[in-house]
Amino acid sequence: MSITAERKQELISEYAVKEGDTGSPEVQVSILTTRILNLTEHFKDHKKDNHSRRGLLKLVNKRRGLLDYLKRKDEARYQSLIKRLGLRR
Repeated sequence: MSITAERKQELISEYAVKEGDTGSPEVQVSILTTRILNLTEHFKDHKKDNHSRRGLLKLVNKRRGLLDYLKRKDEARYQSLIKRLGLRR
């Protein structure tokens, strides 16, 4: 359900705005998206796992907040990020 340290480093290097960047909205949203996709796969086998479902909803809401922030601050970065991640906004 969680992502490996290697996968996290790949995401950080791929979505980083500048060298050494780990906290930009792009990096945070990409990590959250990967975790959300992993949990979505988990629920295909474990339909009654409501405790993890609550965690999934928290992740989705956190990602939504970061995307709203990015849209307010820089529309072009927002559009390129959702296109790169394949989100339906």
